[in-house]
Formats: sequence, structure tokens, C-alpha cells
Amino acid sequence: MLERIPPREWRDLAVAWFAISLAFTLLYIGSGISIGEYFLLFAISAVTVGIGFVTHEMAHKFTAMKYGFWAEFRKDNVMLLVAVVMAALVQVVFAAPGATLIYGAPTREQNGRISAAGPLVNLLLCIPFLLLTLATGSILGLIGTFGWRVNAMLAAFNMLPVGGLDGRKVLAWNLPIFVALIAVSFVLVAISLQPGIVGW
Repeated sequence: MLERIPPREWRDLAVAWFAISLAFTLLYIGSGISIGEYFLLFAISAVTVGIGFVTHEMAHKFTAMKYGFWAEFRKDNVMLLVAVVMAALVQVVFAAPGATLIYGAPTREQNGRISAAGPLVNLLLCIPFLLLTLATGSILGLIGTFGWRVNAMLAAFNMLPVGGLDGRKVLAWNLPIFVALIAVSFVLVAISLQPGIVGW
């Protein structure tokens, strides 16, 4: 399976991984934490965002390949810069670091299934991260908190039915599946942001 990821794709994934990990860390600028805590947050972000981001894109890639299409992730340098700058200035992550390009002409159903695979993986990843939050007061608890929140946000953002995001293609294919995925995503985001539920 890994042999289907060429060197250029590995490089693009690594750069995008670093940039969005930094962007999620920058959300905590001005929150009164120390430099050491920033480094800890970056490490946690790299693990949680890395898992969520890479598996999201690989879900697109390998679902497309299941249908007989070649697919590769390509970073977008402008959008990576936008993600970092917006996180630093307005504490919002615009998580569109690039896209998995599909070479071929999938049908509407195939395109919808390929697009739904990414957010679905993020929602499934919320489950093990939620279990880690039970380890309150530990590094595992922090990883669980961050991982749940990040994966819920990635799913919700990508399910927006606009532009080239996954939600638009899922909606064009299947309305009930679109409603289910976007509803679960935003409910999880809302819960994860509630004071006293999860947080630092």
C-alpha cells in the first residue's frame, strides 16, 4: 500500500502536516501559556492533526484507487500560508492545505463516495480519541481532547457544501448521507467546545 505513495506525495504530505500542526498550535496565542507548553501543544498537534489529516487524504486516495483511478495529494502553498496566518491573527484555522487529485472521470456516485471517505475517517477517529480523554490529568488525556476536537473540526469543515470541499460532492451524490455526516460533525464540534466538557 505504501508503495503507492510516490516521493513527491510524501513531501507534500509532510509540508502540509507541519503547516496545519503549526496552525492549530497558534490557536492558543495569547492564552497565557509558556514557551514549553507551546512546544508540548505543537507535539500533540503534530500527532493528532497528523493522524487526522493524513488518514483523511489517504482515505480519498485509496477509495479512488479502489475504483481504478490514480490519485495523489498535492499541497497548496497559498492555502497553507493562509491557514497559518489566520490561526495567528484571528484564531481560526482554515484547514485546506491542498487536495487529493483524482486522475480520471469518476461518476457522481464514485466521486461522492470518494469525497465522503475523508470526513468519515475523521469521525471514526473521534472514537479512540474520546476514549483517551478518560485519562484526565495526563498527557494521554490532552492528546484525546485535542484529537477529538481536531478530527471533528476537520470533518465539519470538509463537509461544508462549498467550493471544492467534500461536502459539495457528497451532497450532489446523496442528500441523506450528506445530512448525516455534516450533522454528526457539527454536533461533535459543538460538544468539544463546551466549557467543562473538554479543554485545557
